[in-house]
Amino acid sequence: MIKIQTPFTYYFLYMSLFLFCGQSISAEKKYSLYIDADFTGTKASSQSIQQGINTALAEVNYEISGFTFDVIIKDHRANSLRSKKNLDSYLQDETALLIFSGLHSPPLLSNKAFINRQGILILDPWAAAGPITRSNQKDNWIFRLSIDDSNAGTYIVKRAMEEGFENLYLLLEDTGWGKSNERTMSRALKSHGLKVTGISWFNWGLGKNQAKLILRNIKQAGADGILFVGNTPEGKVFSRAMIDLPKSIRLPIRSHWGITGGDFHQAIDKEQRANLDLQFIQTNFSFLHRELSTFANSVFDTAKKHHKEIINKSDIKAHTGFVHSYDLTKILIAAIRQAGLSGDRNTDKLAIRNALVDLQSPVRGLLKVYDKPFSRYSSSNLDAHEALAIDDYTMGYFGSDNEVVLIQPNQE
Repeated sequence: MIKIQTPFTYYFLYMSLFLFCGQSISAEKKYSLYIDADFTGTKASSQSIQQGINTALAEVNYEISGFTFDVIIKDHRANSLRSKKNLDSYLQDETALLIFSGLHSPPLLSNKAFINRQGILILDPWAAAGPITRSNQKDNWIFRLSIDDSNAGTYIVKRAMEEGFENLYLLLEDTGWGKSNERTMSRALKSHGLKVTGISWFNWGLGKNQAKLILRNIKQAGADGILFVGNTPEGKVFSRAMIDLPKSIRLPIRSHWGITGGDFHQAIDKEQRANLDLQFIQTNFSFLHRELSTFANSVFDTAKKHHKEIINKSDIKAHTGFVHSYDLTKILIAAIRQAGLSGDRNTDKLAIRNALVDLQSPVRGLLKVYDKPFSRYSSSNLDAHEALAIDDYTMGYFGSDNEVVLIQPNQE
């Protein structure tokens, strides 16, 4: 049977084709944000980073300057070579606009030259090693909103001095992160007229017996406190080893925040923590321990709405990652709106980088209002890609409900 094409039929076919093409064009206006982090060994930190990014994107319905955004997870499992493969994957994906990093500094330190040479835009909401944002190359593509080890050691030492410690011993993981803290902590102690009582280095994966031997040697060296730089796995080992020692030789620990990025608070429960004097550096915001503003409450409500695993504020397992990645994504959104998007990844990431160093309007975050958080990097402006400063830091400890309790200086 022959079908007769009426004018209405042609109109219908034309409109269908138009709508199909329009949908195809619209579908192409999309960018992805990668998260290259450890979703295996320090899952809590990486998951909190993901939650913070998603919450900020949810506030704008995942749409910025006419483009739809999604988030893609890349698990480097704390391995720098695997992180390099994730960077290669990014370069092959023209819809990938930029990368958020995770807790670990070594992947960024190992791949920093490659990142800057290839012009990969990196936003760092956690990894703290000082050299990460300080480039020896012409270009610098890494921006951080987190603690910066160029001054973190200074702050930890300052607070330890205020507590009355005089013979502090450095217990550091043998990585670029540990080495950068050795330099800043030693320099900070010297500025207080003190010498480092001693330094012990450890590798990932050490056992409890080795940890006990190290702790006994630290006590014999005459230390009255330990400055610890390590992550959750090794933090658990040293904590269990310290608890197993006689009470008379246990020492207070003042730690970097790496121990807060995993399941430390669950593995070392409140009964065990009662036998430890343990504090760690944090930045100065928590959903749990201050009278929240209307803005902060609205952010949490959005997080709860878009993450089924978040019901109570304590369900955000690593608040640091959430807070920093939320604030950093808010800054990114402002930069994208200022720069505009063309759909060409190379053009757009350069325009965003230029906007990041010259934001025209303040951005409200959870930690603070950011007025020009970044500036143009040069050898005479080494802090240009650091959004936070030492005034944004505090110390904290794990409370009875496994929450992080922030300590203000006048509460000690």
